[in-house]
Amino acid sequence: MDDQPTATAHARRPSGRDAKRASRAARAASSVPYITRKIPVFEVLGEEGLVMMEQNAETILEEIGIDFRDDAEALEIWKAAGADVQGERVHFPRGMCRSIIQRSAPREFTQHARNPARSVRIGGKNTVFAPAYGSPFVRNLDEGRRYARIEDFRNFVKLAYMAHSLHHSGGTICEPVDLPVNKRHLDMVYSHLKFSDKPFMGSVTAPDRAEDSVELAKIVFGPDTNDPETGRPKTMIINLINVNSPMTYDATMLGAAKVYARANQATIITPFILAGAMSPVTVAGTVAQTLAEALAGLAFVQLVNPGAPVVLGSFASSISMQSGAPTFGTPEPALVLYTMAALARRLGIPFRSGGSLCASKIADAQAAFESANTLLPTCLAGVNFVLHTAGWLEGGLSMGYEKFVLDVDQAGMMHTLLAGIDLSPNGQALDAMREVGPGKHFLGCAHTQANFENAFYRSPLADNNSYEQWESEGSSDMTKRANTLWKKMLAEYVAPPMDEGIDEALLEYMAKRKAASPDSNV
Repeated sequence: MDDQPTATAHARRPSGRDAKRASRAARAASSVPYITRKIPVFEVLGEEGLVMMEQNAETILEEIGIDFRDDAEALEIWKAAGADVQGERVHFPRGMCRSIIQRSAPREFTQHARNPARSVRIGGKNTVFAPAYGSPFVRNLDEGRRYARIEDFRNFVKLAYMAHSLHHSGGTICEPVDLPVNKRHLDMVYSHLKFSDKPFMGSVTAPDRAEDSVELAKIVFGPDTNDPETGRPKTMIINLINVNSPMTYDATMLGAAKVYARANQATIITPFILAGAMSPVTVAGTVAQTLAEALAGLAFVQLVNPGAPVVLGSFASSISMQSGAPTFGTPEPALVLYTMAALARRLGIPFRSGGSLCASKIADAQAAFESANTLLPTCLAGVNFVLHTAGWLEGGLSMGYEKFVLDVDQAGMMHTLLAGIDLSPNGQALDAMREVGPGKHFLGCAHTQANFENAFYRSPLADNNSYEQWESEGSSDMTKRANTLWKKMLAEYVAPPMDEGIDEALLEYMAKRKAASPDSNV
């Protein structure tokens, strides 16, 4: 009798209506503003190994030091904090940087979007996917490889806006070389604000360009820019501050970091490392150097403005020891990523790394497996902010239209993976097994009918039809299908609404700033 379902158990069985409701909820979750992971993170080092990496990083900071070049204010800030400043090299007492960071840096923070429904929470168990960043070239099947233009920049902002699996508009999605260097940042920031309502990244190529980014954001967000949750200015922008590895910060990055920190905008402090050239060839050596470099930058931001949002970044790639060319999708960078993610959690701040990286020049099999070998560790490691999620080709030199939508598809699969296993009554599906019983099939049962629309991840690009049907439809490979898809997306794009007065104010600000200085390529 104990094995028989009770009346109460029967009463609690999910009905067909319950199953349909659960399926609708699952479909709605496919366009969430960010992912909250429900699976554990994967660890590659135990306590002893992580402590060793932390101690080695402290040794680098204390004995070798970090250069802060061409920025007298930065050196004065470190002197006042108690560091040993010798010329442009700064030596740090053991534990100094970590103590500064843990005293004031937030464990999580909100980056606000102009559409509040699209604001993202960075840190904790959350994952935010953003497009690739910084490519001077673009590639598509129709034209091949060419220099990027502002039209391409706008196109990728629109594609990122339409992509449900991307949560962020990104930053320099591609470098519009048809515009002067000293003015193009205005058009790029405007494009993010005009053609998308997702969060975005500002310019870091000069302090005045960082200031322009903040001012343009203020026009959109309005005069009341305080966050009611924190009482501090709203974090409207996140920004990429790269360390000039090995162990050097230059004036450009320091200047931009100071502007954003003082405005309470978020900075991602990222050592950019090609292991073997800019760090030792070993995983442990690269990890220790990455942590040391990042700790110095993160602490500097906290000294400039205690409490300003920061993210520990890591970009580590291996190189070919035969040619010196960067390589991607190899095991060693994945091990660095896993370890740095654990070290960021121990430090108590958000972490940025990963993406869909590859060295391939086109969207081919090499691009696919190298990107998958980067994106999967990214998600398993628990990365909070994922730059380069979509579009990366040629070691970052090219932004691919077809690659972009292929990567967006893979990011959608990661949504499903990170959501974990549905253990609700609908997920357990006992009612389906009771209805069908032994020896029959589940295709027509009530549970399948209620859930079929969202039962499994559906790729918009993969072809699962018969050979005959595939052949009759033109025998297209995946890259050709991706070419069709991005064109369809752009044809169907509808801009998010923006108040005409705000748009006019943005254009007026840009016109004044452009008129204030002649065109320059620096």
